Amino acid sequence: MDKRLLDVVIIGGGPGGLSTALVLGRSRRTVALIDDGKPRNAVTHLSHGFLTRDGVKPFELRSIAREQLKPYKTISLYDDYVETVQYEESHFKTITRNGDIFLSRKVMVATGLKEELPPIPGLDEIYGTSVFPCPYCDGWEHRDQPLAVIGNGEKLLNYTKMIHHWSKDLVVCTNGPASITQQEKQELTHHHIRLVESPIRELMSRGGQLNQIIFQSGETIKRSVGFLLDTGAKQATMIPQQLGIKLDELGSFETKGHGTTNVKGLFIIGDAAKRFTGLIGAASEGYAAGVVLNHELVEEDWNSFL
Repeated sequence: MDKRLLDVVIIGGGPGGLSTALVLGRSRRTVALIDDGKPRNAVTHLSHGFLTRDGVKPFELRSIAREQLKPYKTISLYDDYVETVQYEESHFKTITRNGDIFLSRKVMVATGLKEELPPIPGLDEIYGTSVFPCPYCDGWEHRDQPLAVIGNGEKLLNYTKMIHHWSKDLVVCTNGPASITQQEKQELTHHHIRLVESPIRELMSRGGQLNQIIFQSGETIKRSVGFLLDTGAKQATMIPQQLGIKLDELGSFETKGHGTTNVKGLFIIGDAAKRFTGLIGAASEGYAAGVVLNHELVEEDWNSFL
C-alpha cells in the first residue's frame, strides 16, 4: 500500500493516460499510473495517424512515452489491474488485483474499450492483420485493393461510403439478410457495389492474410482485406459505474467538459467516454484533462490555507 495521499491515480496506460501523466509530472504532481498491459490495439502491427509517429508499432509508442516519463520522479508506473475504486470521505481508494492500495485526491479513467468480435469462423486469426475496423488507421495501406465490408444494420451504408472512398473494388457482406432499406440497396447498386446477404461460413486466410470469403450458399469471393463495421466493443472496465457514472445510449460513460464527471474528482477520457478518439485524439484529451486536473488541485491547495 502506498500510504501517501497521491494527487492523482491514472487507470490505463494508453496515449490518453500517458499524456495526462506527462502534464501532471511536469506540474509537480504525485501520480500513480496503473496499466494491465493489454491495450485494445495489441493485435495491430502498426499504428497510423499519430503525427511524428505514423507507422509506429503500438507497444513502441507506449515504450517511448514511458521512457519520457522517467525524468519526472513524482510519477510511478505500475503493471497491474485495478479491481475497485471507492470514494472515502475526501479521497479515492484504488485497489488492484495484486492487493496494492492507492489513496488519491483525484482519479482518471483512461481504459478505453475491448473487442467482442462477432462469431465468424476465421475472424480471430486475421483481426488486426487483414480485417480492420477503422479506415483512417488502415485504409491507406489497402487503397485500391479488393476489399470487403463485413457488417449490417443502420450504419452500414455510411460505413460503406467511407470504405468505398479508399477502394472502388468493394463487396458488402451482411452475414445474413441485410437490414437496410430498398433505397439503400439501390444506392449500392448505383455505385457498382455488390451486396452478399448469405451468411459467412468462413474467412479463409494464410499467414494472417485474408484471401477469400466462403458463404453458406457455397459461393466463394476472393478478397484481400476486410473492414468490420461492428467489433462489439465494450467498456474495458466498469469502475466508473461503481462510482455512480451511467452509460449513455452508445455505451459510453457520461462525461462533461475535459473529462470531468458528475462525481467530483473523477475524470474519464478517450474511447471510454467517446468510443472513438484515435491515438492522437486520446493523447490530446489526456493533455487537456491533465491541465484541468492540475488547475483543480491548485485551487484546492490555495483555498486550504484560507
